[in-house]
Amino acid sequence: MSDLYLKIVNTAAGKTAAQTLGLPAPVPLKRLKRTDQPFIEGDILIGAAGGAKAVATLGSVLSASAANLHHASGNQRLNDSAKAGNKAQPLELGADIHQTFSALVFDATGLRSPDDLRALYDFFHPTIKKLGGNARVLVIGQNPASCRKPPHAAAQQALEGFVRSVGKEIGKKGSTANLLWMAPGAEKQLDSSVRFFLSPRSAYVSGQVVKIGKRESSKATNPVAPLTGKVALVTGASRGIGAAIAETLARDGATVVGLDIPPAMEELEKVTSAINGKALACDITDAKAPKLIGDFLEEHFGGVDLVIHNAGITRDKTLGNMPEHFWDMTIAVNLSAEELIDEELIHRELLKENGRIVCISSISGIAGNFGQTNYSTAKCGVIGYVEAMARQVRNGVTINAVAPGFIETQMTAAMPITLREAGRRMNSLSQGGQPVDVAETIAWYCSPASNGVNGNVVRVCGQSLIGK
Repeated sequence: MSDLYLKIVNTAAGKTAAQTLGLPAPVPLKRLKRTDQPFIEGDILIGAAGGAKAVATLGSVLSASAANLHHASGNQRLNDSAKAGNKAQPLELGADIHQTFSALVFDATGLRSPDDLRALYDFFHPTIKKLGGNARVLVIGQNPASCRKPPHAAAQQALEGFVRSVGKEIGKKGSTANLLWMAPGAEKQLDSSVRFFLSPRSAYVSGQVVKIGKRESSKATNPVAPLTGKVALVTGASRGIGAAIAETLARDGATVVGLDIPPAMEELEKVTSAINGKALACDITDAKAPKLIGDFLEEHFGGVDLVIHNAGITRDKTLGNMPEHFWDMTIAVNLSAEELIDEELIHRELLKENGRIVCISSISGIAGNFGQTNYSTAKCGVIGYVEAMARQVRNGVTINAVAPGFIETQMTAAMPITLREAGRRMNSLSQGGQPVDVAETIAWYCSPASNGVNGNVVRVCGQSLIGK
């Protein structure tokens, strides 16, 4: 469903009215238009605090882009910015800055005490107003859990509050801010995440923190089709977010097995036939479903590389009025089935080496929601499941989750207009997301180059103003 308010407010008369009445004026988000599109263009400014560990890697990744690189200069606290490489030209922060930046990228891995946080101010204070529309702020820090000394952990944890606040300040421009916490020595695992968070693929992802662990370097892949040769299982693939996931993974080269309940087969086959995939009719709550799925994947493909648990239902009632089958069905579809399917595939060794599991949580599972105790319980359980499984998976397998906020689907289109409008505006970008925003995040998780991204829950919500 189209957002009429978003269209009106971006007309000359609409902008004037919004400004006069103090109404939100969301900026249309720029999403990926073609697969060979550069991940970022325009002017990028790189900064680094003293002792930075990732600045050289950042310079290398960004040197491969179509952007014009600059590094901060003229401030002693930011001297390590010059380590961004020869392609980055010095830019004096104390002088007049004429560039409009498409991204500000800051390596904060060297911050070791609260006093060191001043480097954030020194870099962003003179530059934040120079961000253009649909721009990106990306900060690289060290996972506080790996910091032995309390002042070190405090400085690194502080980055989360900084980035979340910056995201809310720049959201009115359609711009986003995110934080990558890397483990010591994990610089080589930054590439795919830097590219994702600086690109149009992450248009509706803001205020997020991603933990990146140290893994062996992945093999080089085709940047246009990084999932070539991979087999993906997508549950609930007949429409909405599920269909977008299937289409996006196929775009990136994967062969997709779309799964949905038998009554949805007509819609499902339209989706899978358009992407040269296969359709599988299955009720995932059936006791025989995990074996049926495993048998199908083994027979046709010898296994599976990517497992996307998208299938989900809502059965809303306040707890006192909720019939027991509403509770049981919601838990079964949204949580239990995922565990049972994974158990079957892993036990039978059908999930291939360097495989990916992605689960769908929800903002409701993080913040709770009126009349959704069953749904919120299940979706919060997904988070616990992902975090625990991330410590158990082997053979290069990763497991992560996405937590969508207000996404424009048939379900949200059926909401009362007052609730729908509130859902759209209650985030830093003041608009709803699109199914492709969830799909792009899943495609990033699934990339062979994202092997250091494990055990994360990323909200695709435009930085929702509720919840964490």
